[in-house]
Amino acid sequence: MPMVNPSSIKKPASNPQPAISRLALHDEVTLRLRDMIVEGQLEAGARIQEMELAQVLGVSRTPIREAIKVLASEGLVDMLPLKGAVVKQFSDKDAQDMLKVIAVLESFAAKQAKAASQAEINHILALHQKMQSHYKRKNRSEYFALNQKIHDSLIALSGNDTLIGLHATLSKRMRRIRFTGNTMQANWDEAMKEHESMIDALNSKDFSRLAKTMEQHILNTWPRLQRIAT
Repeated sequence: MPMVNPSSIKKPASNPQPAISRLALHDEVTLRLRDMIVEGQLEAGARIQEMELAQVLGVSRTPIREAIKVLASEGLVDMLPLKGAVVKQFSDKDAQDMLKVIAVLESFAAKQAKAASQAEINHILALHQKMQSHYKRKNRSEYFALNQKIHDSLIALSGNDTLIGLHATLSKRMRRIRFTGNTMQANWDEAMKEHESMIDALNSKDFSRLAKTMEQHILNTWPRLQRIAT
């Protein structure tokens, strides 16, 4: 099992890890660790070393432990006997199964969004415009963060709390895989075009077309991952 230490944690040169303030420390550490997992700085299958991470992030071990518990509840971390916390490693079947379920949930949510207010729709349109600007600047992390907000906001249009909760759980587990799918520029371009189609359907209030495009957008994640693997 690979070990994680400060020298082995990948840090993008253009995005160094700043020290964390005391404000909302637990939430901030959880967010930071989640991003490190999603962006591959903490590799799948790697054991999470609390002391080394505490040094890197400039915090004590207590918020690290609290964050690990949250990430374990989200399915991003496994707690293994005698080994401690390990970054979750999904099998191909795990990933495909979750993507299929997410696709169904997003399609269903779109069909239920007919009661959405214009203000709610305008909010998503505004998020899309911001995401477009990050895409043009090739700011992948910022693009992906807004991408997730758009998907969450589209699901929220359903007004179905059970659906929203289930989607949130699966979406968190799949963030790393979906982030990886856009590391190839051709994949990213394709995903952006699909989002354009989704937003066009939403703006036209064609919820049947929105359901189809959202479902296919999620299902296309796996083929994009396969292109990277080959």
